[in-house]
Amino acid sequence: MRVIYMARHGETDWNAEGRWQGHTDVPLNDTGRLQARGLAAALLPLGVRAAASSDLSRARETAEIVASALGVPMARTDADLRERSFGIFEGLTFAECAERYPDAWEAWQKERRAPGGAESQATLAERVMAAANRVALEVAADDAPALVVTHGGSLRALVAAVTGEMPPFVKNGEVWILVHEGRFVEARKV
Repeated sequence: MRVIYMARHGETDWNAEGRWQGHTDVPLNDTGRLQARGLAAALLPLGVRAAASSDLSRARETAEIVASALGVPMARTDADLRERSFGIFEGLTFAECAERYPDAWEAWQKERRAPGGAESQATLAERVMAAANRVALEVAADDAPALVVTHGGSLRALVAAVTGEMPPFVKNGEVWILVHEGRFVEARKV
């Protein structure tokens, strides 16, 4: 049995402004760095042996802050842990999406149909599951969990794939525990 703690990255200016980030590489802000230090304090008693993250700077910097505070290595960055690509919505607020792309916004609101140029939920779940499996098998150990810092949509997609239910919105710095026994068998909020 292997355990992975999955956390959403700290806050960015775009989070604070309510903008879709997706694959756009937006850095942490000062609040996000404070959240990363708080995440490290919360994880300190849990025996994390190594950290991994998305290759986007907001996740990578969060993981680096936590790894440094815990005195563990950054074992890898993986593009498959990235947030969902949101195509035409990236960089926009909800109001801007509704104004500029009313049909796509309505389809997203009513059916969760991905906007133009965006990644499907199934594709997102598949790639994040593959990356999390790699961390479980190559970074975590039977006696020591690993930390994965990813993104809200990616974390939700993975939890939904494991549990069959889409969790609610994931806050910056929020942590979930995933249990791997040859495959992920459990996912719950810490």
